[in-house]
Amino acid sequence: MWLLAGSLAVRLAFAASLGLGVDESYTVATSRVPHLSTFDHPPLAWWMAYAGAHLGLGESDFAVRLPFVLVSVLTTWLMYELTRRLYGATAGFFAAAALCVSPVLGMTDASWVLPDGPLLAALLATALCLAAALFAAPDQPRRPDWWWLAAGLCGGLSILSKYHGFLVIFGVGVFLLSTPGQRRWMASPWPYLAGIIALAVFTPVLVWNAGHGWISFRFQGGRAGGAHLNIRAFLAVLGEQALFLGPWNFVPLALIFLRALRRGPRNAPEWLLTCMAAGPILLFTLVALWSRQRVLPHWAAPGYLLLFPLLGREIAQRLSQNSQGTRRVLAASIIAWALIVASATSLPWLPFQGLAGRKYPFVEALDWTAAAQALAARGLETPDHFIAATRWMDAGKIDYALHGRMAVTSIGPEPHGYGIMRPPRDFIGKDALIVAPALPEAAAQARFGKAFQSLKALAPILITHNGATAIKLFVYLGTRYNGAAGL
Repeated sequence: MWLLAGSLAVRLAFAASLGLGVDESYTVATSRVPHLSTFDHPPLAWWMAYAGAHLGLGESDFAVRLPFVLVSVLTTWLMYELTRRLYGATAGFFAAAALCVSPVLGMTDASWVLPDGPLLAALLATALCLAAALFAAPDQPRRPDWWWLAAGLCGGLSILSKYHGFLVIFGVGVFLLSTPGQRRWMASPWPYLAGIIALAVFTPVLVWNAGHGWISFRFQGGRAGGAHLNIRAFLAVLGEQALFLGPWNFVPLALIFLRALRRGPRNAPEWLLTCMAAGPILLFTLVALWSRQRVLPHWAAPGYLLLFPLLGREIAQRLSQNSQGTRRVLAASIIAWALIVASATSLPWLPFQGLAGRKYPFVEALDWTAAAQALAARGLETPDHFIAATRWMDAGKIDYALHGRMAVTSIGPEPHGYGIMRPPRDFIGKDALIVAPALPEAAAQARFGKAFQSLKALAPILITHNGATAIKLFVYLGTRYNGAAGL
């Protein structure tokens, strides 16, 4: 309980310290009108952001993040409970504690508006239900087969959060087929009923995609890019995974994973977690070896999440043997985590030299509130104009800052969700305010001059941090948009 309370307090402080990031602003801005699904991911994070904005606190940074912080409490408890059921309470505590001191899984995924937050909770809930069904004690009051139905519901919530859930569910099938004592379940209706329930929960995504040309599946499926041997990218993604998880977690988790793969199905609980973890870890690590596109390190994080119970077991066993090395690593991890938290929560308040000096490290987390205020002060915030961003990321930032007071779209080559919810063709014939960083007049005329009857440069808008300029936004007034997009 102290761990839950302490981690909650830290996450609340972390959530209140920084403005919304690029993905967060975009998610909140595109969640104002609820939809069955979205261009980028399944919709659960969008629904949670909508709920946060309608809980009475408005569309503030803290309000939209609050549901994700509260879900992180559930995630931490589920980690403890899953590990306790398999390996005892001491292992459960250390598994939950290790999760809390993971920079990504325990901080950003636990407090920011991201699909990963509900995904982590749903995956752990699925694993907990499966552990109860597959490894039921003889005196367990609840029948194991009913746990299968609960696992199907939780698995459905995982794929309603992010498509990673399919990889984990596939891992469950691999476990059942490869474990001699568990193959009997394949002759029963319960795994199949669980699958039907999961698909039923996922139905909104299927319905929405069927009506939009399966665009979300095509977008996610094409992110691996063309085949190209890239050893440097492979090594880079391993290094980035270590930073995201914390080296104190990544190294033992990687060793535990390789050891479990070598052991195979001899230890059924360990093998279940390994099979569930293998899909995200292997796919998104090995893809970096042959993809031309950049593979982001957090894509594999849900797989590592499912190995934390094994890490908790390892820590508990070593401490029972009075391992001084383990104690030193635990102490170092707590110190490193505390320094990261202190830096993340204090940097926003430290002096900053501006564009002429060093770059503000959290520039993507600066809200563009000053841009919205400047447009209103200049009399440009009118229904006669729409905002035309040049990238979907910038569209999300200015859209969130305006809180829906003006229509915003992206006229760049990759509009993402704006290409569906507010396609540029809907604004043909209207006047636009182009708001974009790093877009001097010559570049603006070259990219967008043919899209408007005329294009006039207006005074730029400066977004400052602690009195220094962090972002310079170029502003242009374009008359009578004709539907052409910038390259």
